Amino acid sequence: MAAYVQSKSDLEHKLSSKKTFASTGMRVIFKDLSHTVVNSANKKETLYLLKDVSGYFEAHEMSALMGPSGSGKTTLLDVLAGRKNAGKTTGTISFSGQRPTEQFLRRYTGYVEQFDTLIGSLTVYEMLMYTAELKRPMSEPIEKKREAVDTLLERMGLSVCRDVKIGGAMEKGISGGQAKRTNIGLALVSNPRLLFLDEPTSGLDSYTANEVMTAVKHLAAEGVTICSTIHSPTAYCFGLFDRLAMLVKGSIVYFGKPDHGAIVFAQEACPNVKEYLPGYNDAEYLVDLVTEADRIGRAQDLADHYAKSEIKAITDADIDEFLHEDVPIPEHIRQELQTKSSTVTPWWFALKTMFKYRTSRNYQDGTFMGPRIGDKIMVSLLLMTLFLNVGRHFHPDNFMNISAILFMWVVMPAFGAAAYVPSLVLERNLFTRERHDGLYLSFTYLVFKLSEELLLACLASLPVNAWVYYGIGIRGSWGIFFVVYYLTLCCGIVLAYFFASISPNLNVANALLPTYVVTLLFFAGFLMQTTVMPPWWKWYSYLDFLKYAWGALMVNNFKGDDPEWLPVYDKNGNIVHMMTVLENYGLRNASRADFVGYMALFIFVYFMATWAVIQFKKYQSR
Repeated sequence: MAAYVQSKSDLEHKLSSKKTFASTGMRVIFKDLSHTVVNSANKKETLYLLKDVSGYFEAHEMSALMGPSGSGKTTLLDVLAGRKNAGKTTGTISFSGQRPTEQFLRRYTGYVEQFDTLIGSLTVYEMLMYTAELKRPMSEPIEKKREAVDTLLERMGLSVCRDVKIGGAMEKGISGGQAKRTNIGLALVSNPRLLFLDEPTSGLDSYTANEVMTAVKHLAAEGVTICSTIHSPTAYCFGLFDRLAMLVKGSIVYFGKPDHGAIVFAQEACPNVKEYLPGYNDAEYLVDLVTEADRIGRAQDLADHYAKSEIKAITDADIDEFLHEDVPIPEHIRQELQTKSSTVTPWWFALKTMFKYRTSRNYQDGTFMGPRIGDKIMVSLLLMTLFLNVGRHFHPDNFMNISAILFMWVVMPAFGAAAYVPSLVLERNLFTRERHDGLYLSFTYLVFKLSEELLLACLASLPVNAWVYYGIGIRGSWGIFFVVYYLTLCCGIVLAYFFASISPNLNVANALLPTYVVTLLFFAGFLMQTTVMPPWWKWYSYLDFLKYAWGALMVNNFKGDDPEWLPVYDKNGNIVHMMTVLENYGLRNASRADFVGYMALFIFVYFMATWAVIQFKKYQSR
């Protein structure tokens, strides 16, 4: 016992000796709050995840939401934080006397998710600075932001891993406790008015859990309003909380101080359900008692007992008084509550910041660069050596080879687009968290991702196009040859992002994209000329960007000298006409400029479709 007290004292001394933050919390009130969803098994049935719950959280306090699994504690946290995106919510929510807007919640509150969503290629310091530059005012000097991050590193006990790369599943990095504290630091970097935490001690050992929650407790002492769900806290952690809301089956069964009185109250509601044995952790006993009551069908006894209790009457009276008191709201808080923008910085600054931190690291990462450059080098060298100087032998016997080379040159970047699918799918949780945190808009994120890829694609395309063009002896303009290849690659990348955005997981995206690209091969005009396609399928060829890419290269190669190639016979077997190469493929009157313009249009359409999906699709049903 003495050793435990010593460790507790060490934690408090370690964290209380550090610098403080300036933040003013808000009183959060919720009254008669209900949240319903449609039963997926029976669409006519409505399920209550929350039912007429009422309570409040004060500034300078750390409040706990507890209960067995499925009790509604995370639902209540998400509803208050504005992150519940499924179902219908009714009731009153008040932050300092006003209902919070989505924009306010994204800019002025912090939310720490149960599972860490960090950028593995950044160090702890870079991760916090990246967030600080996006969440703190753009007008604030960079020195001030660095000072705030340094203070945060010290306060959260992260100075020892300041310059350690975060890492991930495939790369060793910081520990689980350090990752959790980094995640909390991200929520605190903008000095939020309120901090919501979902199971902050999940997966941590008892000492690390105590350390994390002690740090959070000191933030409450400095003015931040803190609300946390917690399942099985240590005795020390439980003692840090100032207020407890216990939920069972979506109803509050206790709201008050987290002391032994809560146990007495629960035992009065459900006597003889769970014996309080010596050495029991109060928090553990409370959860065990209400869980057992729920299992044996006595959860309603807990709810009924609380509904008739003096504690409930006092809580309701306090809530009514808070809602009707005429206390002037400070002007700066009023402005925050009425903010119209969900982000602090403009889109162009967010774009610049993401390039500064994320792109610079990605371009130094071999696992990022390899799949994006290696395939282009390998295919171009193979094609060049296999068809060396073929284009210089401008003879009818060679026209099919030249046409096939140009066809393969536009097909390969379309198939190679599969390498870009994981980038969007694997970052889905990170994107969702950062968007909800108000770091950037979905449009900004998509522009960043594409710009990062297209810049690298442009640089990688220059040498490989030169090798193929001059090695094989392609005719026509090298500039057109390069532009068409690059636009085809751009189409492939944006198309990959579209399938990544609509797919529920990586496996589905990797199946859909190649299947779609294969269908494009049949309608590009090389395997089957457009003129002989069945009329009920011909329309599909006009929606095929490979048709315009290959057509532009064919016109570029043969337009200046379109020789006669294939004879046309009459019914008697007499040659009546010699078709040229372009005429054979239905490209005699085609325009390179028109085809390039159509490809640019495809890029725009795919981009807008992808943006619409990531803007409105619910990737996480909460």
